[in-house]
Amino acid sequence: MEHKIIVDSCCDMTPELAKRLDVTSVVPMTMILGDKEYVDDENLNLPEFLAEMSACKTRVSSAAPPPHAFMDAIESAINSFVVTISSQLSASFENAQLGKKFASEKGIANTHIIDSKSASAGEVLVALKLRELLTQGLPTDQIISLTNGFIDNMKTYFVLERYENLIKNGRLSKVKGKIVQLMNVKLIMGSDGNGAIALHAKPRGTDQMIEKLVSFVKGSNKETAGERAVICHNNNMPLAKQISNAFTTHFDFKEVLIVPMRGAISLYADNKGIVVAF
Repeated sequence: MEHKIIVDSCCDMTPELAKRLDVTSVVPMTMILGDKEYVDDENLNLPEFLAEMSACKTRVSSAAPPPHAFMDAIESAINSFVVTISSQLSASFENAQLGKKFASEKGIANTHIIDSKSASAGEVLVALKLRELLTQGLPTDQIISLTNGFIDNMKTYFVLERYENLIKNGRLSKVKGKIVQLMNVKLIMGSDGNGAIALHAKPRGTDQMIEKLVSFVKGSNKETAGERAVICHNNNMPLAKQISNAFTTHFDFKEVLIVPMRGAISLYADNKGIVVAF
């Protein structure tokens, strides 16, 4: 039985990657800049949105896709797996479950909701693993078990160039944000293992930051041969390539995939932000 993959737009999915993974729907988040709302779909003018975001002086935020949006995606797929941003960061997972419930009331029940416990590059990595398992023709219960085990061992980190949006969101004080930027500290944050955000390191400068990311891969004791790493970036291909080169130099990943960010993740990663998952 053929299964489709559905993701929310916190999964940085390009049209080419969606075709490769047979992703039938990218259910859009909504980004909010002051009193303006933007839908993170194929009609979003990303450069225009990023310019508006940079100019916005008030609070910025996002909203999860509503349950009916997930229901519509599920109904169009018949047999599907839905991958969402971490349930610790958004209502997307909860709304996907409600969408499944509504679809099941219409007779469509063969849908499985996956909490990525991550976002951006982490969601992409989960979708890649899921498609790999589906291609092997494994039983559904085994696919779910293996995917959840993969998520539990996956590592996700992010590094920001700008902290204005974290300050606007109240996640970082204005004073701390200015100190971090003045000292050229590259805060490496990421998943705490359960889908919430934790601070992992405070290297100074780009070289130390890349060295620290390499050390995280080494320290994870994860087998890299035959596995993938994903790097998502917001207008920062040079740094994405530096990290990719470091990973291919030190490890045996079968693929290091570089993907541009969509609107929802760009809202928080801001200009030049990077998210890495392996």
